[in-house]
Amino acid sequence: MKRIAIDMDEVIADFNPKHLRLFNEEYKEQITVEHLMGTSLGDLRPHLRNEIRAYLYEPAFFRDLEVMKDSQEVIKWLSERYEVFITTAAMEFPTSFTAKYEWLKEHFGFLSELNFVFCGDKSIIHADYLIDDNVRHFKRFTGQGILFSAPHNCNETGYVRVNNWLEVKEYFQ
Repeated sequence: MKRIAIDMDEVIADFNPKHLRLFNEEYKEQITVEHLMGTSLGDLRPHLRNEIRAYLYEPAFFRDLEVMKDSQEVIKWLSERYEVFITTAAMEFPTSFTAKYEWLKEHFGFLSELNFVFCGDKSIIHADYLIDDNVRHFKRFTGQGILFSAPHNCNETGYVRVNNWLEVKEYFQ
């Protein structure tokens, strides 16, 4: 059975709405997802880069993110045909472990918790496919990288790209 590794943030967990809401409330701004096309919040406000990253170190930040549309249904479908692992580079934000684990159990409880992989460098993952929003994870990955569209990666080229979970299903049909 072929194996698919799936990233969490900006792939199955909709990271940007909460991040932008917290930032906009605190700094009285009105930055939208459209403003993030081809960039990041930290690049838009470099003088606040540390403050912007600080939200991500809050232990509960990742606990109540919205689920990406159609991800649950498609991943359930994939799990009937492939070995599916959720692989998150949680070591970048070590305080996120409990929140991410609880979020996965709540929203993707149909997967075995043994299929949740908390790591740093995803090149350690042995899979046939990696669905991720960040191209840096494809550099040393030995399988097929599949770029999941996110505002920050809209200008990336040279990768197999999917724009949503229905396109993921179509790719694997």
